[in-house]
Amino acid sequence: MAWRGQLSKNLKELRILICQTSPASSSARAFVEKNYKDLKTLNPKLPILIRECNGIEPQLWARYDMGVERGIRLEGLNEEQISKALQDLVKVGAALKV
Repeated sequence: MAWRGQLSKNLKELRILICQTSPASSSARAFVEKNYKDLKTLNPKLPILIRECNGIEPQLWARYDMGVERGIRLEGLNEEQISKALQDLVKVGAALKV
């Protein structure tokens, strides 16, 4: 999973929006619990923001150069699919740099 170390090279900021209690956010919460430490260790200067709000739909947002942002809805995705979605956002960032 070498792409995990590329986050800070391709993203300016990563935001994860989740609800603390809703079943729709359960996979996103589990993803954060299992992966935050590793992602932050590999990308210590990248802002990784976890935003919790009651009743919010789980989402993953990436901010790139020049204020460009891309978001993905996470409702209905499992942890593996969330990881793939994050990997896709990293690839978008790499493509934007070309």
